[in-house]
Amino acid sequence: MANLTGTSDIDQDPARYVQQCSTILREFNHLSQDSGNVSWLVESNGQRLFVKTAGTSGPPAPGAPVPYLDHAGRVRLLRNAIDLARSCDHHALPALLNVIESPSGPALIYEAATGDLVGVRSEERRNPTSPYQRFAHLPAHVLLGLFDTLVDLHVALAAAGWVAGDLYDGCLIVDFQAPALRVIDLDSYRRGATTNEMGRMFGSTRFMAPEEFELGAELDERTTVFTLGRIIWHFATRLTEKRAEFCGPDGAAEAVERACQPSPADRPASVTDFATSWFAAGRD
Repeated sequence: MANLTGTSDIDQDPARYVQQCSTILREFNHLSQDSGNVSWLVESNGQRLFVKTAGTSGPPAPGAPVPYLDHAGRVRLLRNAIDLARSCDHHALPALLNVIESPSGPALIYEAATGDLVGVRSEERRNPTSPYQRFAHLPAHVLLGLFDTLVDLHVALAAAGWVAGDLYDGCLIVDFQAPALRVIDLDSYRRGATTNEMGRMFGSTRFMAPEEFELGAELDERTTVFTLGRIIWHFATRLTEKRAEFCGPDGAAEAVERACQPSPADRPASVTDFATSWFAAGRD
């Protein structure tokens, strides 16, 4: 019997299998993103699940953007995502419930995160009803509490050896009712310190560290620290980027400013060091 959480191997296209054993609530393909991956939000046996695949190895659909990685590259990132999920158990990470191997690569079966994706298209960022604006204008104690979760998650990921890559507001899902934060799509994280072999790496320019633009530069926990700092600063200043608008105490603002220094040598040396200063600032 077709089953997304109990099957380990299939000999057919994942899209067809997903259709057979679940109700598709939403599909994420070339119409909504340009990675080349194809994913679905589904309901199966009373559970809401998120299924992620590398898509097909064929040419992109007419009018679709050319993916930035070929099919083999997308499969490598999915296997990296599996490694990350199995190395870190944290409440902010949706649980990876199963991996189904198929002729076109793995299908990752996650629990579905409840809430809204903070990242929206640039033309939607001024819309006051968008998750982007709603997130930035949450009450200060709520917003800072959600950033506590983001920082705590990255302490756990750093302890498992992971350095952030392509972390941006499109990775953040917020349940405004709870409130709660979940973090998704960490496929491009790297295990341990590495070297920038691309020049301009994958990611959102708004949150990337300078070394992510420099061929041959070292990428380590200080890179993670910068991106965490930039995300917090961007939203905690209510999208203004002004110190006077920072919604937390001076100690928290100072910790984030240190995290956002252009030179890695001027930032906290580790995610734990940044977390220590962030949490020590309190919520006065």
